[in-house]
Amino acid sequence: MTRTAAAPGHAVTVRGLTIASRTGTLVHGIDLDVSAGAAVGLVGESGSGKSLTLRSVIGLLPRGVEITGGSVGVTGRLGMVFQDPSSALDPLVTVGSQVMEVCRHVRGMTKAAARRRAVELFEEVGIPDPERRLRSYPHELSGGQRQRVVLAVALAAEPDVLLCDEPTTALDVTVQAQVLALIERLRVDRGLTVVFVSHDLAVVSQVCSTVSVMQAGRVVESGTIDQVVGAPQHPYTRTLLDAVLEIPEAGAP
Repeated sequence: MTRTAAAPGHAVTVRGLTIASRTGTLVHGIDLDVSAGAAVGLVGESGSGKSLTLRSVIGLLPRGVEITGGSVGVTGRLGMVFQDPSSALDPLVTVGSQVMEVCRHVRGMTKAAARRRAVELFEEVGIPDPERRLRSYPHELSGGQRQRVVLAVALAAEPDVLLCDEPTTALDVTVQAQVLALIERLRVDRGLTVVFVSHDLAVVSQVCSTVSVMQAGRVVESGTIDQVVGAPQHPYTRTLLDAVLEIPEAGAP
């Protein structure tokens, strides 16, 4: 696999990406273009290859899985937001220390400057009483607060591209909406490029302007959110939409 700079005007460019394990090919030669400053979604059921595609961009594939063909081009620094904040955060280290560590080792800050920056990042992601929360351990925070900490850790590296791997799956509907709104605000305020992976087209449509639908390691449909949600062309896309429409609203009989 070749790593290059992204195409002009793009933050991420993927060409012919193939990913395999000992059991066979998992992602089959896909292409992906992400314009700088855009929010692009990858959506599909479990096993569709969407998370593997995302992780290939940052080079964090699971053990026994490797890129066997194609190229990945990236312009700028990458940050990653993981699905489960409980496993993404070290349970034995305060959340403030985990943000400060990135500031010191990636940005080269002094300990005092890193602490000030950690407070600023906690404020930016909406963690109340940030000075006090720096001293908290992950288990002392709610699920939504832990995911905000994970966002702060990613932002501490001052990324140009934010890779989000189903970051709201473990959250209840209300907190999920808050985190999605936060990601969109951060994208606009910071000029970030966002690549957002989810199994839920409804979630992706709240954050992204374009989407690629993946099934069995292949992109089966791509387009703007309005095109894909409003007039899906592939039967699998229609199946994903039907699954969303069949979920009853809270309080519905």
